[in-house]
Amino acid sequence: MPGRHCCVKNCSSTSHDTYGKHRNNGIQFFRLPKWTQHQGEQVSDLTRRRRIAWLAAIRRKDLTFDCTPQSMKVCSLHFHLGTFSKNVFMLLCWRTTLTGHHPCGLGHNDVKKTDGARYQRQVKRRTQHLERPPPPQPPPPSPPPAQDQQQPPSPAQDMECGLCTSRRDVINNLLEENRELKRELDEYRMNENFLSGDDNTVKYYTGLPNFALFQTLLLTLTPYLPQGRMKKLSPFQLVLLTLMHLRLDLPIQHLSHLFRVHRTTVADAFHHTLGVIRKCLLTSMPHQFAESFGKNVAAIVDCFEVFIEKPSNVLARAQTFSQCKHVYTMKYIIVITPQGVISFISNRWGGRISDKHITEQSGFLNKLLPGDIVLADRGFNIRESVGMMCAEVKIPTFTRGRAQLEAKDVEETRAIAHLRIHVERVIGVVRNKFKFLHSTLPVRMLLKCEGENLMPLDKIVTVCCALTNMCKSVV
Repeated sequence: MPGRHCCVKNCSSTSHDTYGKHRNNGIQFFRLPKWTQHQGEQVSDLTRRRRIAWLAAIRRKDLTFDCTPQSMKVCSLHFHLGTFSKNVFMLLCWRTTLTGHHPCGLGHNDVKKTDGARYQRQVKRRTQHLERPPPPQPPPPSPPPAQDQQQPPSPAQDMECGLCTSRRDVINNLLEENRELKRELDEYRMNENFLSGDDNTVKYYTGLPNFALFQTLLLTLTPYLPQGRMKKLSPFQLVLLTLMHLRLDLPIQHLSHLFRVHRTTVADAFHHTLGVIRKCLLTSMPHQFAESFGKNVAAIVDCFEVFIEKPSNVLARAQTFSQCKHVYTMKYIIVITPQGVISFISNRWGGRISDKHITEQSGFLNKLLPGDIVLADRGFNIRESVGMMCAEVKIPTFTRGRAQLEAKDVEETRAIAHLRIHVERVIGVVRNKFKFLHSTLPVRMLLKCEGENLMPLDKIVTVCCALTNMCKSVV
């Protein structure tokens, strides 16, 4: 068995003599503690600090935390009372004197001899500094009689007061600069102060008319927002980010720079918040619009199309190509009341599908009551379908060739066209308010969301229409 040697500097303790015979001197040798990392955070921190303490006490340049040979041992002469316990945090003691190294110490001394000459030089410099005459000053005014017996302040006190005043001025300047920098930083941060008190800023970035309405929307959505998954963004920032993306069609990378988060965080925040907004706005919609249009209330129906990229799938390409616009689109049927409120939005359909087919399959006709009047364009050939509901559809009459319309038809056509312009104005407001719907959307917006029968485009159209209802009507 090889002999053991103590790794402490200037310590000659060994377990065997030169002939290999074991020494029965009662000295034990202990290995440096290991860093245990797999028994919990508390044990890991304790063992790490214990190992650091041992290495700090030994103080050898060739021994580091990560590089310590297992052969390195410390003898029991360097422990308190010559004993060792694993439950004690720091067991090494300093057995040194001021004059030199104790044979049982740790081989180094932290106490240095005082340099008397250096101290005298410091005292001399301080004395010369205090005795330096102050700069000449104008004579002070005559003191009142009651203060004739007061002693004038010493030069040291004058210098101290001057330093205090100078330091106080520096501190005040730094505090003022700090407040100014915070104010400027808040102006560029996308937080609650970004929109507060400025309705024009609210309208530009979100499409909502004022900050009070934005706060109302935020209070409604906050309990349902994915706060746990988006720790870097507050509920305010989640709603603002989503509305800015819809309103201004800002790229994800630009929003990432504005909100100081990664672009994947922005994309996840947009899709999660969009779903929450859609559900909350649908549940809070007035019941007269959610259930039915009401008796004898006319509905105005039209088609709403969104441009998309050319799909790679041949079948999808054929289903989404619009013969009217000669581009690839997704089509929605939108219905408004005479007051200009959007009351119904159909599911998405490819641009090739006819307006009549979408209307019949959308479920819109099931919401009509007997006596309801529907105003539609000539592309909506749904007279028979509406008639089955005991309702009536009004479609403008157009001339063919040189045939002239009767006076009654002319007047009816003019009245229908006058009312139908409202739905076109509403669709125009939705498009202009949220520029996201102006651009050609990528195909990924047509992929269904996980666990849902909806695609991101469905949620976007619904949310944009619901937010438009929160604004002032154009009718």
